[in-house]
Amino acid sequence: MAKTRPEDLDWNNLGFKYHDLPFRWVDKFQDGKWQGGQLTSDSTITFNEAAEELHYGQEIFEGLKAYRRKDGGINLFRPDQNAKRMTKSAERLLMEPYPEDKFIEAVKQVVLANQEFVPPYGSGGTLYLRPFMMGTQSIVGVAPSETYEFRIYATPVGAYVKGLNPMPYVISDYDRAAPYGTGQAKTAGNYASSLMPSLLAKKAGFADALYLDPKEHKYIDEFGGANFFGITKDGQFQTPKSDSILPSITKHSILKIAADLGLDPIETKIPIDNIDQFAEAGAMGTAAVISPVGSLTYQDKKYSFGNEKEAGPITQKLYDTLTGIQFGDLEDKYNWTIKLS
Repeated sequence: MAKTRPEDLDWNNLGFKYHDLPFRWVDKFQDGKWQGGQLTSDSTITFNEAAEELHYGQEIFEGLKAYRRKDGGINLFRPDQNAKRMTKSAERLLMEPYPEDKFIEAVKQVVLANQEFVPPYGSGGTLYLRPFMMGTQSIVGVAPSETYEFRIYATPVGAYVKGLNPMPYVISDYDRAAPYGTGQAKTAGNYASSLMPSLLAKKAGFADALYLDPKEHKYIDEFGGANFFGITKDGQFQTPKSDSILPSITKHSILKIAADLGLDPIETKIPIDNIDQFAEAGAMGTAAVISPVGSLTYQDKKYSFGNEKEAGPITQKLYDTLTGIQFGDLEDKYNWTIKLS
């Protein structure tokens, strides 16, 4: 695959797809230690056919972004939290955690090495970073690998869900993760299990599927790639509390912002039977940012939020505040951003 050049890109219409940029980070765990890591131009990975990751799914990943400020500089948003979450994912899957300080330094190096691909301010684009780690040992019996490869690639992207346009979603009959399973780890298998329900939802005319808790199917869990939130009719911000959903860095950031906006935010079990308590609803995550939910269909009944044509005023305010901090347009009183240039 030929390397992408900046002049090949339409910054205002990037979409959400992969571009083979000049540099990525690679490090290997072998002989009981990480080898140090380095930037490389090689975007290919070579496995033995019996590699752990290919057969037993010992793989984890992260997602974060770099943002072009109005003055031309570049911001990172809370990479320390991605490092911590990746450590927890590694521990859950019996993998060797990548040192968190080295994780942050590697992210910085990848961004700076590819900085001409950070989309211009005002284009709506960002540089998406995908750190990931996989077990590489050749194994036939089920056991954790003793060798790992850690990599970070970058690709310029537009909005995962374009614009703050409310979209229709449906409650899935499938489960994203098992009770007491790997739902809180960012591992590939959780996303593989969401492919079919997502496709079925889209074929039925919905944007995607929303899952209920896998134990009782009574409470809202999350979307396939984002957390759920709702704004009650009396103005409270609510988001699900569950042991089977991924702890979202975007969610925890918005919880703090919502508190400062006087929305009395809480993480709580949200019964699906109480869905009509919300005046606004949305999805939130690194890729989704904040995407308004226009309606939810559950057991053939449609529940609408707002007028289904535009984001509600609170959703809009949360979006403007979060992205204002990320792009450097608003004061970062939380010390969440790192200026790379």
